[in-house]
Amino acid sequence: MHTRAIQAALAGQPLAQCAVILALINLSGCAGSRPDPMTEAAVSAAVGLGQPIEFRTEAGLLDEPSQARDDLTLVDAVRRAATTSPGLQAALARVRIAMAEADQARLLPNPVLDFVLRWGPGKPQIEVSLAQDLIQMFKIPRQAGAADNRLRQAASDAVTVALDTVAEVQERYVAVQTLESLVPVLAERRGLLDKLVATARARLEAQEGTRSDLTTLEAQRVELDVDIAEAKRQLTEERLRLARLIGEPSGSASWRVDSWTAPALASSLESHWVEAALQHRPEVQSVAWMLAALGDDEALARLLPWEGLGVGVDAQRDPDWTVGPSVSTPIPIFDMGQAGRARVTAEQIEARHNLTLAKRKVVEEVRVAFQSLDASADNLKRIQSELIPLQQQRRQQAEDAYRAGQTDVTALFLAEQDLRAARAKAIEVEQQMSISLIRLQRAVGGPGVAASVGESPATTEHNTPVSVSPLAITPINLHVSNH
Repeated sequence: MHTRAIQAALAGQPLAQCAVILALINLSGCAGSRPDPMTEAAVSAAVGLGQPIEFRTEAGLLDEPSQARDDLTLVDAVRRAATTSPGLQAALARVRIAMAEADQARLLPNPVLDFVLRWGPGKPQIEVSLAQDLIQMFKIPRQAGAADNRLRQAASDAVTVALDTVAEVQERYVAVQTLESLVPVLAERRGLLDKLVATARARLEAQEGTRSDLTTLEAQRVELDVDIAEAKRQLTEERLRLARLIGEPSGSASWRVDSWTAPALASSLESHWVEAALQHRPEVQSVAWMLAALGDDEALARLLPWEGLGVGVDAQRDPDWTVGPSVSTPIPIFDMGQAGRARVTAEQIEARHNLTLAKRKVVEEVRVAFQSLDASADNLKRIQSELIPLQQQRRQQAEDAYRAGQTDVTALFLAEQDLRAARAKAIEVEQQMSISLIRLQRAVGGPGVAASVGESPATTEHNTPVSVSPLAITPINLHVSNH
């Protein structure tokens, strides 16, 4: 309401009526209710749970109650990590902070009541004034808009934390799967080397072999022992990390994990993945919401020279009561708000650059993960279709030569050793392939977005905030060929 209109409305009114008018002014400045980002439901959809994640007001225990199960599926690991993650709960608490700030932005400061009592000649003089900061009424819509956008930013950040938690659980789970399959293969190679060493020692004792052959095989056995010990150490470490992620850092971490099946892509076009990532990554959305909030801050900066503008009602008894409106206003002579506007402009410039930076990082992460996945798939195909068949052929030829009496058993053992080494290499490459797929899903905005890549063209502009799409977790399983 304009100042003159307020003065006209208040002029000649009794004190009680003026107080009512000021209350109506307060109500007229209130903005609508804040939006509800439904963060728990969005996070729950991101991690593939059937019901919203519960926001905990109390800190969790060091170890969550154990489910006393011998097996741990990937879906169960993701669920337990999402429901027990302190980092995710802290992100949800930050959303609550943003909600409170959005509610606070809709409130005017309380009116100020001044009461003055003076004694002197004659009757005591009484002065009463009721004042309200007028400029705050005009700032409320923009303040509420900025707070709402920062609330949406906090919700996007919470989804980011959820996706990071899920990706870490997936990578740790795949690492456990890989090492569980690799250790037995290394143990089999160790058994073959024992046979080779025994054969070389027997040939040396029969004066049919050399000390050099025996020493070489014994050195290879020690190197393999080191590899086995290192693989077991890594397996224990990965299990402990996974136990911490699912909320059981002090647990035994002795569960069985899923067997492996080969992963698959929803689309083989890199451009589809990049386009989907630019639209659905919560990190990009977060910066976009920040930029939108700074747009409201820019509008608020125009009111900075008028900070402190207020209207009120003054009443005085000397000796009779007199009532009238009052206006207090700053005179913008020295501070025209130019510094505040310059600050907001600089923050907008920073946010725009950060938005470009976020998009570039998204494109880089998608392309790196996509190319890594493509290269790993080609390498795995080469191992399975060329290397392993050749090693199998070599082993068969060594066995035929041994049965024909043309060579001794050493050549057969060496061929069998190389075949098992090729299979171990296939396990390692499949781990690389699975990790690349997990990172590609994370880079695109989650497994749910990854599942829909290439299904329909994108319609959302990249430079505007977009709503967080529901995400779902699909198990990442691998398969190692035993042919």
